[in-house]
Amino acid sequence: MKILSLVTAALLAATVIPASAAEISDGKVKIGILNDQSGVYADFGGKWSFEAAKMAVEDFGGTVQGAPIEVITADHQNKADIASNIARQWYDTEQVDSIMELTTSSVALAVQGISAEKKKIDLITGAASSDLTGKACSPYGFHWAYDTHALAVGTGGALVKQGGDTWFFLTADYAFGYSLEEQTSNFVKSQGGQVLGAVRHPLGTTDYSSFLLQAQSSGAKVVGLANAGLDTANAIKQAAEFGIVAGGQRMAALLFTLAEVHGLGLEAAQGLTLTESFYWDRDDESRKFAQRFFEKTGRMPNMIQAGTYSGVLQYLKAIDKAGTDETEAVAKLMHEMPVEDVFARGGKVAANGRLISDLYLLEVKKPSESTKDWDYFKVLATVPGDEAYIKPAESGCPLVK
Repeated sequence: MKILSLVTAALLAATVIPASAAEISDGKVKIGILNDQSGVYADFGGKWSFEAAKMAVEDFGGTVQGAPIEVITADHQNKADIASNIARQWYDTEQVDSIMELTTSSVALAVQGISAEKKKIDLITGAASSDLTGKACSPYGFHWAYDTHALAVGTGGALVKQGGDTWFFLTADYAFGYSLEEQTSNFVKSQGGQVLGAVRHPLGTTDYSSFLLQAQSSGAKVVGLANAGLDTANAIKQAAEFGIVAGGQRMAALLFTLAEVHGLGLEAAQGLTLTESFYWDRDDESRKFAQRFFEKTGRMPNMIQAGTYSGVLQYLKAIDKAGTDETEAVAKLMHEMPVEDVFARGGKVAANGRLISDLYLLEVKKPSESTKDWDYFKVLATVPGDEAYIKPAESGCPLVK
């Protein structure tokens, strides 16, 4: 009778705790969205990426393999030391399974190093440096929305073809800016163009006058803005005051998204050429997703926010297919599984962790061309992912044989 009672108790326990949930290490899947929420990139990703991540969890059903899914967030203030401290705390004491978004390349490089050390998955949508899937690649690191090489091929390539064959760069003084300047310079030169000079500015500067005067005096046909967020927006505003575009030079916003165009306004941004891997008004599926996002946030998503949605969704799909949240098993499946969602159509993850998906060359509309709220872009061309991204074998990633 006693033996029967023990058997009955065991059976009851099995019905209370699903067998599959036992494969989730601590009974919960916890994702951390770590990005800038108060500085120059607050609209670029910010709290809107957190909302996108929560949308992905909702759409997945709120649980995976019987375990609840939780999303937390923090502001790294664009400082690698702060981001590193948060990442270590999340991994060591808060049982965070994966850290995502990671705006700012210096931050992303630092956190990817910690994630590799801890054998945890990181998925980057906010940072740009192609080093993340190059010399700093990780078996557990994934780079999702775009990178500096893809931006150089998209925006840089388009402007060279239009006759913009001499360039001067205004470059953000940290890893992202250096990488974007280098990648675009190399591409311009490969197409027969010339780089006449460059100047570096501090992240978050407000006075671009001395930098813009150097660009103006260079005589370059294109002033390449190797920066992002409010840095780019402020440089464009001040360039108008100096009459740079009126004087015949073009401004190339090498990393500019829907969010920054919205903040700047069509009057100031019209005519800019830029590259994104997502545009909300692309087709019926993207419009449906964007409308749901708008209902939650009051804004349409850019490629960082849509990419975060996609990355979270793909991570959960991999856990579900693996039947566990164990890092090696999930990372293996994330490399193998196709990526098919509202963000990436026919996407694939290369051996170096780079998501290969199409990008879109966009031109900002004139105010007279815009027919509705957030109707900001003309799609000039689709840039195939296989052309936009560095071949894994040429990336410098030591994991690629």
